[in-house]
Amino acid sequence: MRHISPKLELDAYLRLNRASLGEWLAAIREISGCNDVECRLHRGTGQVGALSALGSDRGTVVCVYASQAMDITGCRSADPVLLLPRAGSVEISRQNGPWQALEHLALARPTDRFHLRLHGDSQVLILRPSSGVFDGLFRGEPSQYLPAWEALITCYLHRAPFFRNDLDARAMTNQLFCHLAAIVEDGASPSCGCPELDRRLLRAIEKIQWEPDWNFNLQELASYSGVSERNLYYLMKRETGMTPYRFYQRNRLMRVRHRLVDCQCEVPHISWYAADEGFSHLGRFAALYRDHFGELPSETVQWRRNLQQREPVPAEASALA
Repeated sequence: MRHISPKLELDAYLRLNRASLGEWLAAIREISGCNDVECRLHRGTGQVGALSALGSDRGTVVCVYASQAMDITGCRSADPVLLLPRAGSVEISRQNGPWQALEHLALARPTDRFHLRLHGDSQVLILRPSSGVFDGLFRGEPSQYLPAWEALITCYLHRAPFFRNDLDARAMTNQLFCHLAAIVEDGASPSCGCPELDRRLLRAIEKIQWEPDWNFNLQELASYSGVSERNLYYLMKRETGMTPYRFYQRNRLMRVRHRLVDCQCEVPHISWYAADEGFSHLGRFAALYRDHFGELPSETVQWRRNLQQREPVPAEASALA
């Protein structure tokens, strides 16, 4: 049976899916570095959702997906945090004030002591800069920067499915935080340069993403897209920075990763999962996996195992308001 996970931002860096509340809480605390994060499910039991996270020297981007309604406290950090709703219904409360709909990018300062409320099938992006990156925020009115920031973040997410490898992903994340800071420091507004993808290219991308049993064939892919093989190759290279085969290979690796994230067996069947996606040479597969995600397949499995060993037991009625 193939793995099924929700479609979430930065899904190449999925860290947790279909977790219990205790396991999910341990994960968000480790990813954020904040041990005071708490969570309360409105229904009280069941699987919580999914988390993806990508860190760099300049900051960390976390995507939180809630499969059911939940309240989350904000982290008591010394730095501001950016919050961007990406799906469903998300609300925010500042300093124990009333709940307000979060419809666009928002800045939460450390003094806000913010809480988040995610309704079922909701998704929010949390951008946490490294200490000192946003020092300039405290010298002006941050609301003036929000539209430019949101445009940059949206562009970053537009490019994320086409990160060439882990080094490229972290470099682009560093660049995002640098550009966000530059808007504050000198008023610069870097052009995002991410136009809509050609509709013929979109057809090829969707076939690769949504037909996991399809074996790569450039001629077939070009015919399906309505362009010649040569034009499809150069079209994809120009608009995404990747060749069709590289994109196909990355999506196969991502499907293996998603299965490994879900693995809770004593002996993970890494070779089985890799073979299911057409990787017959385990050593070559492991090298490709590390190139794309910055860790070995066994490390992906071990990360979740470590969570299960230290997951907290949340209080059943821990109100967050």
